[in-house]
Amino acid sequence: MKFLKIILPVLLMLPLVSQAQCRSFTKKKCLPELEGYVQNDNFNSAVLIPGDEAELLLTFYAGKEYRLLVCGHPVLGDLEFEVLDTDDEVIYTNVDEENEADAKFDFKVATTQQLIVRIRVPEAESTSTLIHEGCVSVMIGSKEN
Repeated sequence: MKFLKIILPVLLMLPLVSQAQCRSFTKKKCLPELEGYVQNDNFNSAVLIPGDEAELLLTFYAGKEYRLLVCGHPVLGDLEFEVLDTDDEVIYTNVDEENEADAKFDFKVATTQQLIVRIRVPEAESTSTLIHEGCVSVMIGSKEN
């Protein structure tokens, strides 16, 4: 029973520690990439491993200029991401040769709409049994009109 009293609180604290590390990583490594844009108040991040995929539904408002930034810990490699409309039509992808490994997308929307951001962490190239995990953050900045 004593073992449970010690281990249970530690297990419950792990997600909080992970989230704090993600916030620190985002503030130090990602936030500077939004230079010239005002960050929105949302903090969108997750700890992912190779092969993971995540989706995020975001609302963008008419007439505003945006920068969408996908920032991940270097241990994860070059993240792939795409922006889709709600009909699953691809609006932007960083996977093609022209945008390969570019982590940001600058755009302006004509009408208020929701867009889906889909992020993929590439499969690990090594055959090691050690699985690396890392923070991935999606940041949105807008220009003041």
